Amino acid sequence: METTAHKTTSTLLQLSALTQYFIPFGNFIFPVIIWSSKKHESEFIDFNGKQAINFQLSLFMYTILLAIIAVPIFLYTFFKDLDFTQVNDCEWVFNEFNDGKVTSLAIIGFIAAFVLGVMKVAEFFLIIYAAVKNSNGIKSNYPLTINFIK
Repeated sequence: METTAHKTTSTLLQLSALTQYFIPFGNFIFPVIIWSSKKHESEFIDFNGKQAINFQLSLFMYTILLAIIAVPIFLYTFFKDLDFTQVNDCEWVFNEFNDGKVTSLAIIGFIAAFVLGVMKVAEFFLIIYAAVKNSNGIKSNYPLTINFIK
């Protein structure tokens, strides 16, 4: 049975990942600070802190991988047929820009961008779900998480 203080700390640890929407890299900084300062008090806090940090690191790795796939594909697909030779009042004039040329490469880029969007929405709800489980004294495991910290 976990104490109310341990449940509250673990819940706060999970919810601190949402600071990414206000502070850059807040989803790493605040969980690490809370976990490192409170991990010796309870095995419950230690376990859930590791889970939260591993989840954020896994998502960061997945985001980088999807960006490496999507960004070059979009840049190549959209800018391969553009003519930048004409300049008019410091604005680029795009000649022969045709969005009707959707290739399989562009579809792969769209799929990668869509998966990234779905992943960010799922992250929000999974953080809330883990926080609710922690507030009830239940250990939470995130799906598709690589255990960087064991």
